[in-house]
Amino acid sequence: MMRTRPLKVALLGCGVVGSEVARIMTTHADDLAARIGAPVELVGVAVRQPSKVRAGIDPALVTTDATALVKRGDIDVVIEVIGGIEPARTLITTAFEHGASVVSANKALLAENGAALHAAAEQHGRDLYYEAAVAGAIPLVRPLRESLAGDKVNRVLGIVNGTTNFILDKMDSSGAGYSEALDEATALGYAEADPTADVEGFDAAAKAAILAGIAFHTRVKIGDVHREGLTEVTAADIASAKRMGCTVKLLAICERAADGNSVTARVHPAMIPLIHPLASVREAYNAVFVEAEAAGQLMFYGPGAGGPPTASAVLGDLVAVCRNKLGGSTGPGESAYTRLPVSPMGEVVTRYHISLDVADKPGVLAQVATVFAEHDVSIDTVRQSGKDGEASLVVVTHRAPDAALSGTVEALRKLDTVRGVASIMRVEGE
Repeated sequence: MMRTRPLKVALLGCGVVGSEVARIMTTHADDLAARIGAPVELVGVAVRQPSKVRAGIDPALVTTDATALVKRGDIDVVIEVIGGIEPARTLITTAFEHGASVVSANKALLAENGAALHAAAEQHGRDLYYEAAVAGAIPLVRPLRESLAGDKVNRVLGIVNGTTNFILDKMDSSGAGYSEALDEATALGYAEADPTADVEGFDAAAKAAILAGIAFHTRVKIGDVHREGLTEVTAADIASAKRMGCTVKLLAICERAADGNSVTARVHPAMIPLIHPLASVREAYNAVFVEAEAAGQLMFYGPGAGGPPTASAVLGDLVAVCRNKLGGSTGPGESAYTRLPVSPMGEVVTRYHISLDVADKPGVLAQVATVFAEHDVSIDTVRQSGKDGEASLVVVTHRAPDAALSGTVEALRKLDTVRGVASIMRVEGE
């Protein structure tokens, strides 16, 4: 039987995602009520610009006083889609204190203050759900928190930023340079006017921190994630990847060490073989590849951003939290019992693709090979081309620690015959 008293919902933020959440709550009200077991009622919308016309939203619900809204005491669920650290952090903890559970899409806040927010939710007996914080509409957080809770996840490898995937896909398919591809992404609305958070990897790093924490049951903050953007990726890198039967993607990689005593989390461009499932992810789509001990290899794919996809994830969390509310329970909270340390990037072991500009004369290859050998980095393949006294040398290594590769590159730069290190890229997904 359905409870007649509605569950009251407050919405913080009414931009692209918030307005879509409000629209779905209104147009699908009967379906949501049937799935939850009680109607849900939007009772307040906190915004910065109250004069702006918001189609489908009763102006009487709009307020600029977000603090007063979350302090009302009769709110069952607060949906936070304003982003950033403050005032979101204070508003969420205030909501917990005044009886509300929270659904958030705020990846930056969760990556930086997730532990404190989980602690506050537990202290007050509230839920904190955030499926929309990672990979938009793709169900990922809940499968990791719940479906795979009885398994051991060893690796999470994914494309979690649609803007960068669009840029790299265009560079690969059309031969465009980075700047041209970015201009196209901006014109189509995939990139912000200031694309720094996307192209420098900050967005993906926040998501990697969240995924690593859930997957490995430990605390990982955004500062623990090694981050490199794609601004240095060139058309030559894309072409070189093609010659290897690879493509270039900006990857978020979270791994458990082979001995199980530590984890790593990193974001950087990498070459992946065309036969890997992630290689076929095109345009602004996201995909995450999970490797678990019992479940094996799992692939999650779909739109990773935008109003409707992100709102879909928010509404899924809203249904779950409301069901918990009706049942007098809460869902899973933070699981950080392993307390595994996050290893530095220097301990990460992978393969590398190094492109060198060298003098075109006898003995250069031998000198370069000696430097690799002195740093215990084994060479897999070498490709050399040149004319008029100049040459290009492309070296692909076997697996080696990142620190060893860094030492190798530093030593190569000191050779008189090496005129420059054109690019360094990791090779993943094999």
